[in-house]
Amino acid sequence: MPEIKIDLFSDTMTKPTAEMRRFMCNAEVGDEQKGEDPTVNLLQEMVAELLGKPAALFLPSGTMCNQIAFLLHCRPGDEILLDRTAHPLNSEGGGPAALAGAMVMPLQGVRGVFSAEQVKAAVRPITRYQPKTRVVSVEQTSNMGGGTVWPLQTVGRVCDVAHENSLRTHMDGARLLNAVVASGVPAKEFAAGFDSVWIDFSKGLGAPVGAALAGSQEFIQEAWQWKQRLGGAMRQAGIIAAAGVFALRQHVGRLAVDHDNAKFLARGLAELRAIGLNPDEVETNIVIHDISRTGRTAREIADDLLNHGLRMSVVSPDRLRAVTHLDISRKDVEEALQIVKRVVEK
Repeated sequence: MPEIKIDLFSDTMTKPTAEMRRFMCNAEVGDEQKGEDPTVNLLQEMVAELLGKPAALFLPSGTMCNQIAFLLHCRPGDEILLDRTAHPLNSEGGGPAALAGAMVMPLQGVRGVFSAEQVKAAVRPITRYQPKTRVVSVEQTSNMGGGTVWPLQTVGRVCDVAHENSLRTHMDGARLLNAVVASGVPAKEFAAGFDSVWIDFSKGLGAPVGAALAGSQEFIQEAWQWKQRLGGAMRQAGIIAAAGVFALRQHVGRLAVDHDNAKFLARGLAELRAIGLNPDEVETNIVIHDISRTGRTAREIADDLLNHGLRMSVVSPDRLRAVTHLDISRKDVEEALQIVKRVVEK
């Protein structure tokens, strides 16, 4: 494999900083299954406060957060409404069906954002012949929508319609804090209308692993049982929870740097005739761009970029995704633009 000099594949490629590593090494630990790990307990308290929920639970991954939430909100045969680009539908191994026995109804949102009217129209009538619409799930920000920030008003209306129809509400908040930094809206305001919500530590926040799911005390108590069943319970987990504590204290505000770098990248790509992209649509740290004008596939372009030391991800036969993060500097972005220019203008 060629040497990767600039890695824009995802913000999951971040590595813990030296300061974060030192903080992790010095973490107090205990048995988290018994509630005796002080660092895990601290992180859970911080997340609950941040999201405005009574309780939170530290979990190994965001995927486990989503799947536990669906397991608690759904019964077998129930239906989940989410956008057609959503992570639980496309990137979690069919988890809702395999684990919760739930069906998924994809909605046709705009750049990953659907409307309250779409939710209202999708709710099924109560009948023995159809699945019961049970949950509405929102992904903030929308990853495959291009890092789109769900506006607070839209989120509120979606939750209102859901509750008017006795539906549960869930937020996949993998990049919620990117939305917070980009919009200036506090996390607890975005989370207010949701029965469950989680945040990820291993993306833009730069931790090596982990996420935390929040909700009511009863919800989290039940979530603990599923954490145990799924093998997510740990022992002296304070060492990895410490990375989340450090990230929440030190790495949230700096997400604005990633957003600025993504916008700079988008403007540069848009200047290339072979690239299809509206830079005004780049709100956070994700830049999805069309390469069909090159006459080559996205995989071919991605492989060529990789041979030049630049890695991006392929999201469709004619689209690539670039994600900025704390390990990417402005100089890296400038060099990346030069590499893309050389490759697409061959």
